[in-house]
Amino acid sequence: MKNSLIIRLSAAMALSYSASSAFGGGTPLTTVQVTPGLVQPLYLTHAPGDFERLFVIEKAGKIRIIKDGVLLATPFLNIDPLVNSTTLEWGMLGMTFHPEYASNGYFFINYIENTGDSVIARYKASDADPDIADPTSGSIVLYLDQPNANHRGGWLAFGVDGYLYDSQGDGGGQNDPSNRAQNINLLQGKILRLDVDGPDNIPGNADDDAFPVDANKNYSIPPSNPFVGVAGADEIWHYGLRNPWRCSFDRLTHDLYIGDVGQNQREEISFQAAATAGPINFGWRCTEGTFCTGLSGCLCNGPTLTGPIHEYNHSFGVSVTGGYVYRGCAIPDLQGTYFFADYQSERIWSFRYDGAAVSEFQERTAELDPIGAITVDGPASFGEDAYGELYITDYNGGEIFKIVPASFVGVDCNSNQINDACDILDGLSDDKNGNGVPDECEPAGCPADLDSSGSVDVLDLLVLISNWSGGPGNPADLNGDGIVNVADLLALISNWGPCV
Repeated sequence: MKNSLIIRLSAAMALSYSASSAFGGGTPLTTVQVTPGLVQPLYLTHAPGDFERLFVIEKAGKIRIIKDGVLLATPFLNIDPLVNSTTLEWGMLGMTFHPEYASNGYFFINYIENTGDSVIARYKASDADPDIADPTSGSIVLYLDQPNANHRGGWLAFGVDGYLYDSQGDGGGQNDPSNRAQNINLLQGKILRLDVDGPDNIPGNADDDAFPVDANKNYSIPPSNPFVGVAGADEIWHYGLRNPWRCSFDRLTHDLYIGDVGQNQREEISFQAAATAGPINFGWRCTEGTFCTGLSGCLCNGPTLTGPIHEYNHSFGVSVTGGYVYRGCAIPDLQGTYFFADYQSERIWSFRYDGAAVSEFQERTAELDPIGAITVDGPASFGEDAYGELYITDYNGGEIFKIVPASFVGVDCNSNQINDACDILDGLSDDKNGNGVPDECEPAGCPADLDSSGSVDVLDLLVLISNWSGGPGNPADLNGDGIVNVADLLALISNWGPCV
């Protein structure tokens, strides 16, 4: 278990299929255009703790920055000469930031290099300008020879365990002719789990590389990976996937959702609960969703295979785009709702999953159609900002759209048109007593009202006692001397009664 990962959670935490476009209640939604002017955007993400910037991958090999709502002219990174984007499934495909990016500047990308093979590489932000990466800092983490021209996967993300996760497609060809997805000695058709920090948990040191004689493998193996010490490639976490296009971790529960593109019959969303270790065999090429392909390699829908939590046939779409579970602060009643789409049919849906059953499934396509003449043309990916708010990348139109409430919802005590939970999350407002109310909205002249009830009473006394001996910055440190003690108790008693 890695201990370096800091997860920032929203302050607002709180298989049937239908073609219906009914919104099913809840906060009405829409989308707003964040920026036009991109070229084939494939992915959007943010750096840990960065509430000002969004990072967008362009297929040909650029990473662009949207800073405070403005698309910067100079790319964060441009490695176009290294990237082959000449076919639909090639290009720069994935990106993620190291959990300690703020201190070490490392980020990772997944791209297709000029001969058509897959590369995971580590780069570093410039020391001189945080909006520009050093293009000479690239170092290969994994180089993977590919047999055919499609099914590359390409997703990258760090798990709560601090390991780097990567999705690899089955290497292409109709029906995975070499059965690579079921072959546990090959990396195609898998979710991989890599240790890029080494045993000392510090990236950039010699112990990062457990394969010093292999230039194509510059990482270590997490000792808890399922095939360590037994038959099978040690990098594998899950297998039996065809083309896992866009996966995500729920930032609250850490469950893994996988959008897996189908062959001729089904598109699917697969799932791994955070408490479940690998390996999970998701069935391809024996199954396509729950459809039995009749192909060899395993027992169709046998007890060792795990089916999807949701699937749809090709009357609804032919290329699933996996998405995210909403954990933002702007739309509280969306908490726990998973959004996904189909790239070809341009339809968008959502549901909730409780680990046992899907509920509240609904189509969102019409609801999320932007106001005016603009449209979402080819939802190639979803993205998530530091708040947990969700975005859609419009591949064909070169635009980014944000999912927003059709009208403001939530509490806005300081009247800045931002939900109070979002103000607190990004540090715009303090909430020293942790009651969810920005400090500037607390009753004036009543610092001893620790629970913000409007009076100083026994409940505030209990709060003070529970914080006894607390250090600087503790809300119960009423006299500001850096410790909660008798002096603060006397201050509380002297203010006993209603706040005025």
